[in-house]
Amino acid sequence: MTRTARWKRTGISLVLSAVAVLGAGSWTAGVEQIAVTGPAPGAAAWRADHVLGLSLPDPATAAPSRVAGFFARLDARERELLARRHPLTVGNLDGVPAETRYRANERALRAEYSAQLGRSADASLPAREREHAAERAGRVRRLLAGGRRILAFDPRGRGQVAEVFGDLGRARHVAVVVPGSDADLMFYDGEEAGPHVGWSGRARSLYERMRSDAPGTPVAVVVWVGYTTPVGLGVDAATDRLAEAGAPRLERFLAGLAAIGAPVPTVLCHSYGSVVCGLAAPRAGRDAISDLVLFGSPGVRAGSVADLGTDAAVWAARAPSDWVRTVAGVNFLGLGHGTDPVDPDFGARLFCASRVRDHGGYFDPGSDALRAFSAIALGRFATPC
Repeated sequence: MTRTARWKRTGISLVLSAVAVLGAGSWTAGVEQIAVTGPAPGAAAWRADHVLGLSLPDPATAAPSRVAGFFARLDARERELLARRHPLTVGNLDGVPAETRYRANERALRAEYSAQLGRSADASLPAREREHAAERAGRVRRLLAGGRRILAFDPRGRGQVAEVFGDLGRARHVAVVVPGSDADLMFYDGEEAGPHVGWSGRARSLYERMRSDAPGTPVAVVVWVGYTTPVGLGVDAATDRLAEAGAPRLERFLAGLAAIGAPVPTVLCHSYGSVVCGLAAPRAGRDAISDLVLFGSPGVRAGSVADLGTDAAVWAARAPSDWVRTVAGVNFLGLGHGTDPVDPDFGARLFCASRVRDHGGYFDPGSDALRAFSAIALGRFATPC
């Protein structure tokens, strides 16, 4: 990069940072988020429960491998009993068998739906709170429809969710999608704006592409909105505070997949999600990620692939029209996320995203990025640019 280009990028970064701090629309500092951490609600009741005559694994400290071993020793009746008594704990406990988590989360979602429906009709609440409760109830109701496989649901904050497309127990190839800013329960399903706008639709798009590319091969795609994401493009999006809180959660989630015998996944990280992935990768261990795919990334808090400290193959791409190019590769006074992953000096394997529309179009059917995602997840080589 020339000196002029560097100064131009630094200038752009300073302008964006000033807007973020001073406030203008969705860039205001007033949307700073409080990170959701620790186990889901109900952990204390779970720890105190001796219904099986056993000490239950502590959701805050037990490794997913230990959780998996504990549940492997239970019979179907005992698993069902725990899922019924502690749906939020079992539904979010990494290492619990997927089918048990699906059933637990269905119960947790039904409870949340009833609670929000009740709030929406509570005349003692302000009108805006009742409207929000009604909107949230509608979002939860969607997750209960059509036998969806909800692998995690946490109602705290803006709501977190993980969903499986395909049969995780039979899959030979698994992809985990990690979204960036604005991903939460309210924006998880995006049917009103188009079938591939919400993260559920994007994950489904990848699942359908993988099935088309490898007919007869069992595959699964997991979309993981398991951390508190930034809202808009304010200071949260320009720093790693939320990523630092989210990285251990992603690390634990991946360890949970390994503990239940899922294939080592390809992890696809979009936008701010790539910051989370960059921090989680060295902590996750060599058997947690087969390929790390960074796209629409502002940086990953590492200067090079070697600095990531992972044995995974690292891939990167960015669409020519993706606005994130104006802030990628910047780190100034603690704002920005470091080296641009598509910079040749970073050392990632580059693939094409020339037929991607803007920042959110990577999963659109027919895009070259979607074709590359599928190829990488299936263990094939993506077409280089």
